Amino acid sequence: MSLTEKFILFLYPIIKPLFRISKNVCYVMFMGFLCGFPMGAKTIAQMFSHEKITGREATFLLAFCNNIGPVYFCSFVLPLLNIPLRNAGPYLFGMYGLPFLYGLFLRYTRFRDLSPNTGFSAISIKSHGIPNATAAKPLGLLNAIDAAIQTALDSILTLGGYMILFNVLNLPVHIALGRRPVLLAPFLEITGGLQILGASYPFLSLILLPFGGLCCIAQTNSCMKSTGLSIKTYILHKLILTGLTALYYTGWCFLTSHF
Repeated sequence: MSLTEKFILFLYPIIKPLFRISKNVCYVMFMGFLCGFPMGAKTIAQMFSHEKITGREATFLLAFCNNIGPVYFCSFVLPLLNIPLRNAGPYLFGMYGLPFLYGLFLRYTRFRDLSPNTGFSAISIKSHGIPNATAAKPLGLLNAIDAAIQTALDSILTLGGYMILFNVLNLPVHIALGRRPVLLAPFLEITGGLQILGASYPFLSLILLPFGGLCCIAQTNSCMKSTGLSIKTYILHKLILTGLTALYYTGWCFLTSHF
């Protein structure tokens, strides 16, 4: 059993009474919140394709688990907005607490039919074109390292390609206006857009983070393309979370006079 699965076995007794979910779903939740775009969507797609979660569970998870990663948020976003880590509590809640509560709300409303009784299971190899003998044969250490590096490089190249593409889409607007499209940029690609915004528009930056920009939508769609899961439903939930985040920061601004 991997280190991650061992950690999930420790975390599961805490999460299960709240969400009433299987260990597999708990694992995907953990990966989605910890690893960030688009790893959450990729993990969901892989677990669904390998029949370790159902399509219903995958749709539920996509609604709230594919978020900006905490390392990115704490090491890039907060310093960019001149927010000290010691004051990060309200911002961490806005970034992760709201999706967590939204997922909890969905679990007892739209997805109240999910079963909590399934656990970790062997990956199904049927309908995936993997011969039984190959699937049963364990990889050697060097082969495992090679496979991991290839997978990581593929992910990095895909991520980098989408980031370059959506940053390039800023150029026509830049040329037409004669200046950088400050407010448009984060809608296209969140990292480059936030760098353009800087600390000038912290409210806008914070409410756009849950949406992630069209680049993150495209990356998520790439991860989901062979699963049959709905990108439209995913986008709808992202828009709802963006709206909830805007309401949260509006109320917090009103009460504390921030921004």
